[in-house]
Amino acid sequence: MNILLRKVTIADPVSAHNSSVKDIFISNGIIQKIADNIDDSADQVVDGQNTTVSPGWVDIFAHFADPGYEFKETLESGANTAAAGGFTRVFVLPNTNPVVQNKTQVEYIVQKSSSLPVYIQPLGSITKNGEGKELAEMYDMQASGAAAFSDGTNPVQSAGLLVKALQYVKAFNGVVVQVPMDKSIGQYGLINEGVVSTRLGLPGIPAMAEEIIIERDLKLAQYANSSIHFTGVSTAKSLEYIREAKEAGIQVTCSVTPYHLYFNDEDLASYDTNLKVTPPIRNKEDVEALKEGVRSGLVDCIASHHLPQDWDNKVCEFEYAKAGMLGLQTAYAVVQSVLPDLSANKIAALFSSNARSIFHLSAASIEEGSQAELTLFKASGTTTLAKETNKSKSSNSPFFDKSLKGEVVGIINKGNIFINK
Repeated sequence: MNILLRKVTIADPVSAHNSSVKDIFISNGIIQKIADNIDDSADQVVDGQNTTVSPGWVDIFAHFADPGYEFKETLESGANTAAAGGFTRVFVLPNTNPVVQNKTQVEYIVQKSSSLPVYIQPLGSITKNGEGKELAEMYDMQASGAAAFSDGTNPVQSAGLLVKALQYVKAFNGVVVQVPMDKSIGQYGLINEGVVSTRLGLPGIPAMAEEIIIERDLKLAQYANSSIHFTGVSTAKSLEYIREAKEAGIQVTCSVTPYHLYFNDEDLASYDTNLKVTPPIRNKEDVEALKEGVRSGLVDCIASHHLPQDWDNKVCEFEYAKAGMLGLQTAYAVVQSVLPDLSANKIAALFSSNARSIFHLSAASIEEGSQAELTLFKASGTTTLAKETNKSKSSNSPFFDKSLKGEVVGIINKGNIFINK
């Protein structure tokens, strides 16, 4: 297939064409030409007016619920949702049934996704069955295509076990991904502990539950001289710990979710179960600290934490609702809405190049001869997620019918182009 992009702005700091407006000609999945004007015939031509092209976006934390929970999401519906959100590559959680804990489960996902519009790479479970008791077969999973290692929605609670995992992955330059949450603190909590939780009469989850795990795991990573990535970081103090650790040379990186940047705990006054997430949405001061962390570069990347839930688990009392919301399709627009001052290069770093560097993925640079794994987006556009345009099998999103800034035009991946209608 031949694809011609006309007059697109290139956002790729490692490309010689960065920040320039060019035509790009792609044939059989390879960037053949980048020039001011290209007249080659193409099967599809995209008018790139006001459109930016960057290396394909990577989401490092999404749940496609397959196998075992296909009524929430499948690899097919998850891939379509990711493509609509501008992602060409997604790391999926191991919290399936069975848990992704050996090479057979990794190969199932890798092989099943080979014909889908995006690359799907499993996060292998750190522990058997994700129970936090015994290490899983990480070496075999890595050899079969696991992108990194995490117990996903069940973060490892045992310090002794986590330090063993950190030591183990060093053998193949692996990365451990941890959601920072001490489940023994505020274990019956539903939202952020503070004035709002008191006013609403809901038990709270203190910031300390997150910060203790981050402080502990940083020491473990330093001891093991290994790499750890915290995702879903939600408090100012957590970022402070991470900044100090980076300055001390500890191999730590972090990501935040779009919804932790958009909402604060006062938004829970409506008891909207779609805002029940883990870690919880924090107060205004924490939200502002997260935004500043993104602007300054302390936060390495954006992670959607796309966590589909079926109707029964969201349309119920707040106490009984399960945590999580959809995130892939609205990730860019939410970030663009709350941080409209971010440059196109900054967006490319947050959504693509930083994650590729952290997890040792291919660079996907915009140069002649390179594989065409690209994302097209417009900062000047708008996005409104509607029931008809939702690609997920679930609908647990607080963003339905909200007008957001920024628009994903589509992706070019695996030799094909996928344009949002």
